[in-house]
Amino acid sequence: MEVATTTEISSQIRRDIIRMVTDVQSGHPGGSLGCTDFFTVLFFEIMNIDPTNFTIDGIGEDLFFLSNGHISPVYYSTLAHKGYFDKSELATFRKINSRLQGHPSPAKGLPGIRVATGSLGQGLSVAIGAALAKKLNGDENIVYSLHGDGELQEGQVWEAAMYAAGNKVDNIIATVDYNHKQIDGDIDDVLPMGDLAQKWEAFGWQVLEMDGHDHAAIKNTLQKAKSMCGNGKPVVIIMTTIMGKGVDFMMHTHKWHGSAPSEEQAEQALSQLEETLGDY
Repeated sequence: MEVATTTEISSQIRRDIIRMVTDVQSGHPGGSLGCTDFFTVLFFEIMNIDPTNFTIDGIGEDLFFLSNGHISPVYYSTLAHKGYFDKSELATFRKINSRLQGHPSPAKGLPGIRVATGSLGQGLSVAIGAALAKKLNGDENIVYSLHGDGELQEGQVWEAAMYAAGNKVDNIIATVDYNHKQIDGDIDDVLPMGDLAQKWEAFGWQVLEMDGHDHAAIKNTLQKAKSMCGNGKPVVIIMTTIMGKGVDFMMHTHKWHGSAPSEEQAEQALSQLEETLGDY
């Protein structure tokens, strides 16, 4: 059987996102579409994981924590295509008694989910705790996390950043989705954050930057980040993306941060996204 390329996987995940949020008229398509390429490369090219033997503690494998949990559609679709659960379950997204809640939660035992996320600002603290646990266990695997740029307006993020640098938590790679958009508008109109790279450097982190839609660049940057682990400093990647990437009328605007398309709009969106692996 021919192995799908990351480009093919990304296209299918974007289709899943549109269909999931349209079906229940609820969810967050903009950031999900913008982070699709990152998720695809991270889960299919980079992380040391075993979807068939999922454990909550994750000993002996890499861990991933989605801090901006509202972009759960891209997370769920990625997990399904990676083999954590059958992709037919994507049809239950945000429905009563579904394991695929609006924000990821381990309450119903969904493989791939280790902690409830979505309370913005908390994910980095969780990821640092997991990274410290790996150190204590002599586990040399890496902890990855993803954060929204608007989320960095939360003070807890910077407390966690100081803690990680001050305690030499050097087995964590955090990525910031820098799309310059949040629910109320442009980042600079809501609360300007200045030079993010300089900020993270000032807090004692090693900083890399990458194009979040160039699969080769994502892979190369993540591999470089891995090579920088273990030297006493945590690593952060500032990832430039376009909210709504892949669907022309959803791009470059905050309006699709948490709004579902109509059936007609969904058809328009799907016409721009190739069905590569079969819809669920």
